Amino acid sequence: MLRNGTLTSQGRLKRRKPVSIIDIGSNSVRLVVYEGLSRAPTILFNEKVLCGLGKGLAQTGKLDEEAVARARAALVRFRALSTQAGASDIHILATAAAREASNGPAFIADVEAIFEQSVDVLSGKQEAHNSALGILCGFVKPKGIMGDMGGGSLELVEIENHKIGEGITVPLGGLRLQDQSEATPEAARQIAKEELKKAGFLAQGKGQTFYAIGGTWRALAMLHVARTAYPLQVMHHYEIELDEAKRFCKRILQGDLEKMRGIEAISVNRRALIPYGAAVLSEVLRAMKPERVVISALGVREGLLYSLLDEAQQKKDPLLVAADEMSLLRARSHRHAKELVKWSGELFRALGMKETKYESRLRKASCLLADIGWRAHPDYRGRQSVDIISNAAFVGVDHPGRSYLALANYFRHEGLSNPSLENSVFSLAGERAFERAKLLGAILRVAYLFSASMSGVLPSITISQSDDGTVWLLVPAIHADLIGERLRRRVDSLAKLCGVDIGIKVVD
Repeated sequence: MLRNGTLTSQGRLKRRKPVSIIDIGSNSVRLVVYEGLSRAPTILFNEKVLCGLGKGLAQTGKLDEEAVARARAALVRFRALSTQAGASDIHILATAAAREASNGPAFIADVEAIFEQSVDVLSGKQEAHNSALGILCGFVKPKGIMGDMGGGSLELVEIENHKIGEGITVPLGGLRLQDQSEATPEAARQIAKEELKKAGFLAQGKGQTFYAIGGTWRALAMLHVARTAYPLQVMHHYEIELDEAKRFCKRILQGDLEKMRGIEAISVNRRALIPYGAAVLSEVLRAMKPERVVISALGVREGLLYSLLDEAQQKKDPLLVAADEMSLLRARSHRHAKELVKWSGELFRALGMKETKYESRLRKASCLLADIGWRAHPDYRGRQSVDIISNAAFVGVDHPGRSYLALANYFRHEGLSNPSLENSVFSLAGERAFERAKLLGAILRVAYLFSASMSGVLPSITISQSDDGTVWLLVPAIHADLIGERLRRRVDSLAKLCGVDIGIKVVD
């Protein structure tokens, strides 16, 4: 599409103004350009430089001079990239190293000169609050304690639904611990044990969830994924049960990291701080005794984006927003996808299939995603759709839920024969979710033959139930020619699957 003499891709959502966030941390300096403000933020461009501004800060009290030079060069580039990406707004955040170093103010003044705007140097409490907002952005009704481990500090905050506690910052960042412990992870664990005594509220989180944010903890989780041959590489909402998390941290602290199976999955730059992440996590687990650790890919940057949304937008379901946006970008008919949501719900009820709120969300998202692979060759639409869903940057959905979404799309394209579950994302769904996804897939197979993947027909096909329990699809006479042998076979397959007689009637 030509606009103002430039070629604008239709693969982008229209009327979205890119927003650039620059995060100056103790270990990394990162630029993330988001497609625009949304309840389900999408990254347009992302670049990180591991500068190590906080290296040696515990001993010298200053930002490392070589790191400052690297950071400055990266920031000059980040300004140019933000302009190139068309960012309407640039937000610059600085955290522990910049706020604590004696030469931090001079560095911040230099950054402000580069961007010709102010830098938001977050206090420890502000950083904790923004990170907690990142959890609200990435999860539905979270409850537990969030921990954001950076290079210089660890922020801890209690969260329950949309309520955020006051929080605390302790000097337990990876780079700081590496320096303070003289590169001895066991000494780092003892330091963490003492510092965490300041966070008395940790004990109140017993049996709840610990939400882990930060590159070091994500790397630790990636190593766990590699060692266990887990079938999904998405880190957001990856869960590790308490006892397994404790064993894994102990294994890292006592072993030779470079010889651990799966270490090749972790970038060389990230490996050095993993033992310090394990040291802090092991002490958090000891003090809190959560039911599980859940990894969050969203943190302080997404928390800032979330804070810029109005209350109505914040209350939206992030999974359904993301699925709706993907449908708008990829489906043959976005309106048809929305018709599927309503029609499938009516048919579920007629078939006596009760849904929890969680299951209803997954069904709706699956309907919105049901046609995203249509541009692939028909033989590969199911496979491509499953790959897209398995690896999409969705938030607000756990891994079993993501498995449901993939299964529903698989059955919709590939038929109702069960797929292989070995080393597959499909294996993450429980038995009930598996059967519900198959039922939805069967419904979608009927709906698409009625509608030819276009809007307008499904709303006119009403559903009724006779006294003998037969469910009837009532087709207006104007659409009678849509009924055929192939459609009837699919209706029969649906009936057999759910154990309910289903018929088709033409009505005036």
